Amino acid sequence: MFDLDKWQEIFATIKKNKLRTILTAFSVAWGIFILIVLLAAGRGLRNGAQSQFGNDAANSIWTEGGVTTMNFAGYKPGRKIQLTNTDYYFIKKKIQGVDHASAVSNDGQSKILSYKNEHAGFLVRPCAPDHCLLEKAKIIKGRFINEIDFNEFRKVCAIGIPVQKLLFKEEDPINKFIDVGGTKYKVVGVFNDNGKGDNDRIYIPLLTAQRINNGKDHIRLVWATTGDATIEQSEAMAGNIRNMLAKKYHFDPKDMNAVGIFNNNMEYKRVMGMLDGIKVFIYIIGILTLIAGIVGVSNIMMIIVKERTREIGVRKALGATPFSIVSLIIQESVFITFIAGYVGLMLGIGVVEIIKAFGLEGDFFKNPDVDLDIAISSVVLIIIAGALAGLFPALKAANVQPIEALRET
Repeated sequence: MFDLDKWQEIFATIKKNKLRTILTAFSVAWGIFILIVLLAAGRGLRNGAQSQFGNDAANSIWTEGGVTTMNFAGYKPGRKIQLTNTDYYFIKKKIQGVDHASAVSNDGQSKILSYKNEHAGFLVRPCAPDHCLLEKAKIIKGRFINEIDFNEFRKVCAIGIPVQKLLFKEEDPINKFIDVGGTKYKVVGVFNDNGKGDNDRIYIPLLTAQRINNGKDHIRLVWATTGDATIEQSEAMAGNIRNMLAKKYHFDPKDMNAVGIFNNNMEYKRVMGMLDGIKVFIYIIGILTLIAGIVGVSNIMMIIVKERTREIGVRKALGATPFSIVSLIIQESVFITFIAGYVGLMLGIGVVEIIKAFGLEGDFFKNPDVDLDIAISSVVLIIIAGALAGLFPALKAANVQPIEALRET
């Protein structure tokens, strides 16, 4: 393997056929490069999708009112279905499998918040105590709205980090009062939410907001988590919610526009299934590209054997063993594929690192890491494939009879 004469001969052969060797090596390097970049892109897409779902509770069902579009039991289409607090309590307490639930009112809007001489506009969202769990917001100081705040109509709020920085600067906001559209609310907690824009808001108790604004118990959305429920169980829960509301508001359960029910469990499964399909497709494309490169290596080794038939005949006539001839051809093949594979690997990793370094990631494309196990496996695979690509031409060369080889012109 480390015979100096053999390696000098290998380098001499490569130097003699520069263009052919470069083109063959390029096909191998390109295969590895494409495989690494595509796999990193696939991981980036998956990370982005998981991040989008991970910012909020993925195992959840959203329910919001709509407008009927079908006749039902004497009721004409076009009726608006307005959800109320009763629907929130029913979904939270009566729908089997729901572990957490929150409701959001129609009154959520941007308002000017004031503290001393500081003023800033942020979204004010009335909600229920479980909302923190559904948003996956992390309390970094104080606490979130609790059941006592909710049921006793307390004027308290939890604020996002940007609100704290703009209104309070370096001052501790806990137990301080901020003016929210003319109403004073005591800050009981500060939260951090990784969701896009989810930090630029404050949360206040839903019942408090309803009493202050108009006294109506209207809500826009009920958001409930389904715990460890399977896809089938979450679909059954969504069906139970629809049937319950259909019975209460007198609309056809088949009227999908009367009440909008969005099952995040189904959406998560659909997106992850699609990404799994893309991953398989990427593997297929990468492997086929590698095979094309290996075929190129095999072809060039066959051509080399053909061109060196007389030389091989002379070697055998002088006593060269079949093993020495086979090892020479295989070493040249492995050398070309290893160097080309390594170059392709480094280029692929380099492109991925450039994407990360220059911040070319987005909301749906995050952290496109290269799996080191796959990268190493790819290099090992290319070396093995290079050996196999050179094996058949090498065996052919070893079987050349000296007399026949010397007749070649």
